[in-house]
Amino acid sequence: MDPTKLSTRQYLSPDDVTPDLRRCLTSCWVEVTNAGGAAEFPFPPVDLEEVAPSVDLIVDQLAAGTSRLLTAHVEGHLVGWLQLRREPSALTGHWGPVHHVQSDPRFRRRGIGADLMNEARRIAREEMGLRQLHLAARGGAGLERFYERLGWKEVGRWPAALRLTGDDYRDEILMLLDPL
Repeated sequence: MDPTKLSTRQYLSPDDVTPDLRRCLTSCWVEVTNAGGAAEFPFPPVDLEEVAPSVDLIVDQLAAGTSRLLTAHVEGHLVGWLQLRREPSALTGHWGPVHHVQSDPRFRRRGIGADLMNEARRIAREEMGLRQLHLAARGGAGLERFYERLGWKEVGRWPAALRLTGDDYRDEILMLLDPL
C-alpha cells in the first residue's frame, strides 16, 4: 500500500457507518491496543468482542453538531481514525475534545496520524465553528512530542491517572490546540 495515496473521510451519522467499517474500526482498535496503544483497554491482549461495544457507542452517538468520526484510508483500507466532539454546554461549546486517535501499527511513521489531526483541526474550525481543541494523551509513550509538532501545548497532567497493567501507572497529559 502506498502511503502517499492517503484519503480521509468524516462520518456525521450512525447511518453513514457500514457494518464493514464498524468491523474495520474495531479491528484497528484491537491492533493498536495489542501493540501497546489505546488506553481505553488497559490490559491487553484484547479481542474484537471486547472492543466492538466501544466502537458501537462511538458510532451510535454520531451527530453533525456534536460528534464526528474521521477515518484515514490507503488504497481503500482503513489505516487510522479519531473522534472529534463538541462540548454540549453553552459555557464550553466553543471547544471540543479529540478522542481515540489511532493509526494501524503497520502504517506508523508515515504521516497518517498527523494528517488525521490536521484534518480534525480544519473540520473543527471550518465546519464546527470551534475555537480550540483539547485532548488527553498517555504519558510515557512520547505522544506529547507528536502533538507538540502539530501545534498543541501541554497544559497539565493528572499524575498516575492511567493504569495500563497491574502496576504500570502513567500520567494523563492534558493538551490544548488554540488557536485553530
